[in-house]
Amino acid sequence: MPPDAIGEQHGSVQEFHGLRPRLFGIAYRMLGTVADAEDIVQDVWVKWQAYDRASVRDATGFLVTMTTRLAINATQTARARRETYVGPWLPEPVDTTSDPALGAEQGEALHTAVLVLLEKLTPTERAAFVLREAFDYTYDRIAEVLETTEGNARKLLSRARQAVVAERRKPVDTAHQRRLLSAFLSAARAGDFDELESLFAADVASYSDGGGAVRDASRIPVFGRTRVAKYVAAFATRFWSGVRVDWVDANGGPSVLISRNGSVVAWLTVSGTADGIERIYWVLNPEKLQRIAAAGRTKTDD
Repeated sequence: MPPDAIGEQHGSVQEFHGLRPRLFGIAYRMLGTVADAEDIVQDVWVKWQAYDRASVRDATGFLVTMTTRLAINATQTARARRETYVGPWLPEPVDTTSDPALGAEQGEALHTAVLVLLEKLTPTERAAFVLREAFDYTYDRIAEVLETTEGNARKLLSRARQAVVAERRKPVDTAHQRRLLSAFLSAARAGDFDELESLFAADVASYSDGGGAVRDASRIPVFGRTRVAKYVAAFATRFWSGVRVDWVDANGGPSVLISRNGSVVAWLTVSGTADGIERIYWVLNPEKLQRIAAAGRTKTDD
């Protein structure tokens, strides 16, 4: 290989490597699972290697556009799969210790509560929201990526924001969220119904993602302060017996890994507002725990 070609190859590798966190961040926010996001990034890498890179004036724009369009297509396929998913579907938690925003300029669109709401959007609305709210893209750039007009890009983002705002009150800050989760853990492990009820907002909801493979996961969401308190208190003795709880930063916020006999059996976080805990998210599906469990073990070893 001629020296110039070797230099070009090396440059393209470095360029892609530098952008990888952003590309992964876009794909993950669009798809909600690490494996699917990694597949998109790998696909983009293969296409980038085969492309006539000399004809690309803006490598960043090119790679972001390719990633977003592939993710839009993959989102449509993923939605079809989730129609047969057993019980509530939740995004796979990702470790955000080293990169709290996963390559983005802003981290809000990474929070579990937001990703859950994004599931209700169309793929293009979701893409517009992610590019704007996480990566601060301008409307004309969003329009270019989505192959639409700037006016339509504004409409897509407006609809997406309205859908999110309609179901999400102003969240508490990270320190307050950690205090709420800590208090919830204490009350849940004790099976203290009254304390649990006092921590919850009136319209609190509990979502358990077991993928049909875990008995402890409720196959329907539980709604309302009293019902959720009864639900959590009812399984306190059985679920919390003999477990270890480790804190981990995931999706830009505090959460915990719950282990039994050395194996992670659940990931848990809460979303809070000024009225108390509004959402409780339990991920028990073993397939969604592998990577976050490995991240937790690494921190423990360190």
